[in-house]
Amino acid sequence: MKKVLYCLVLVLSLAGCGYKPLYSSSSDGRGVVASLSSISIQETDTRAGQLVRNSLLSSIRPAGTAGDDRYKLILNPELTQSTLVDQSIPGIKRQRLRLTVTYQLIETGAGAEVNSGKTFSAVSYDVIREPVADLQAEANATSRAAKEVASDIHTRLAAFMAGRGNQ
Repeated sequence: MKKVLYCLVLVLSLAGCGYKPLYSSSSDGRGVVASLSSISIQETDTRAGQLVRNSLLSSIRPAGTAGDDRYKLILNPELTQSTLVDQSIPGIKRQRLRLTVTYQLIETGAGAEVNSGKTFSAVSYDVIREPVADLQAEANATSRAAKEVASDIHTRLAAFMAGRGNQ
């Protein structure tokens, strides 16, 4: 009985706090998902930037769900590498790859910036001085960093659209 009463109090307190799920629809039927699908994403000239763009496209504009291009997202990726550990014996080096992306969300009608931010991901990988394995390790690290950055940008844009009332 005590647990039931506790659950009832918890549910009633949540109902009065104004909590609203991020991906719920607004009263006019437009939700965060529809607002996100109206963002076109500008192409970038780097491989890391293209990976971030592709990840964002698959999460906010899956095939067949694109809306009218009401917003344009501009990505400015910067990829840096540094050595964490360099052991001559047994010949292994640990590299850190840092992907930093600055983004701007532009409302296409007004041409004004409505949201911007900067995010990063730092991942590491081993260089074992085997050319094919080293290339694949670096490519995998770049892909992991791009997915993390894209996920963060997606969450930030969803929160922005939810706070904006899904206009």
